[in-house]
Amino acid sequence: MAGFPTTRREALRTMGTGFGMTALAAMLGESLRAADTGNPWAPKPPHFPARAKHVIFVFLYGGLSAIDTFDHKPALDRYDGQPLPYKTPRTEFTTGNLMRSPFAFQKYGSNGHEVSEIFPKMGSIIDEFCQIRSTITDIPNHGPSVMMMNTGTTRFGRPSMGSWVTYGLGTENRNLPGFIVLAHSTAGDGGATRWGSAFLPSVYQGTFVPTAEADPKKQIQYLANPAFSLDQQRHQLDLLDKLNGIELARQGKSPELEATIQSMEVAFRMQTEAPDVFDVSKENEATHGLYGPGEFGRACLMARRLVERGVRMVQLYHGTWDHHADILGHKFNAAQVDGPIAALVQDLKQRGLLNDTLVIVGSEFGRTPVLNLGGFRSVHNGRDHNIYGFTTLLAGGGVKAGLAYGATDEFGFKVVENPVHVNDLHATILYLLGLDHTRLTYRYSGRDFRLTDVAGHVVKEIVA
Repeated sequence: MAGFPTTRREALRTMGTGFGMTALAAMLGESLRAADTGNPWAPKPPHFPARAKHVIFVFLYGGLSAIDTFDHKPALDRYDGQPLPYKTPRTEFTTGNLMRSPFAFQKYGSNGHEVSEIFPKMGSIIDEFCQIRSTITDIPNHGPSVMMMNTGTTRFGRPSMGSWVTYGLGTENRNLPGFIVLAHSTAGDGGATRWGSAFLPSVYQGTFVPTAEADPKKQIQYLANPAFSLDQQRHQLDLLDKLNGIELARQGKSPELEATIQSMEVAFRMQTEAPDVFDVSKENEATHGLYGPGEFGRACLMARRLVERGVRMVQLYHGTWDHHADILGHKFNAAQVDGPIAALVQDLKQRGLLNDTLVIVGSEFGRTPVLNLGGFRSVHNGRDHNIYGFTTLLAGGGVKAGLAYGATDEFGFKVVENPVHVNDLHATILYLLGLDHTRLTYRYSGRDFRLTDVAGHVVKEIVA
């Protein structure tokens, strides 16, 4: 018929102002071996009973200093200004003598855990958190360490943790992506590869939603399509499905195109549900007061609303915490995130969602107890990157609340008890979701890949 597309490519080109062709171009050439490409988002059973069903990962990009926040080291007060009594481990820049924390610490909770004055609200609920004070990683540089924390390796070209999680478990809401990323922008080391799917099917990559945009109809790019009504788009998708069926009958299975069609179906359904779930104005005054008025508070509230609607994994980014010149910059950053993170945990608990939602708060590495000298000459009141021992916080989702696991030395530089490599952290996160990290694999380029590569063990000591 005149005016109607006659091939699948024409249909993809005309639908959604060309969105279909963009998605197709992104997917062609990938190896797609999902067992069921008919509905890759369908919920999948875990390997064993899960403690958590959802994940919210608050990523404090740039390097949160544990010794200025959650891992108090009184020895730094005694030895302030003196040389480190052992050989300084490899860092990114030239470093000097020991430096005390400029922040006071206070004991909180039933276990008397000390928390910095810049995190009073998280301190007030510190009993909800399991503190891993012995996290370690490999390279003291942002790019590789950001990739390690997000993908399990320091190299580009590997799927993100969120992609692995949705690949393994699917999602609970067919009208929303299984993996959503909330950030001010895509800027930062690694860019969008931090939540990319790499060689996994593209349907498992994270959907980026800018938190700077407050209008829910504009937050997801290309969600609104004023040129076509929902009925017209539905007719187009139905036509595409018929054309696809004809082509499949002729040439056989085409997983790349099938996945693209599925992504377009989700995009269509998102037009009805996404504007509602991102419209935080529908929350009551008390909830808005709990999270606060800022952009990050709005993002944390969105995260709660998303897991409440069945989204499998939400990742929030805030930063930069890269304070080489002056560690007092941590005070400004903490003022933006302390209240919202505490509110998120409290809100999830009040709604009965914390038990099956794992909340993670962490950075790509920590910061040194010694002064940063090289590269930042105007001020010498900051700290360099520290990969030898830093803190990651977990709450809900089957972890032991109120536990402080592992330890660094008296200066907070190196782990001396129960080291937890990032691969171990990932293995443990998957375990809490009911997934065996050694069995969650994907065949690509002649080998079976997994999130933990060839390493990782589950830290069962932190599992409730």
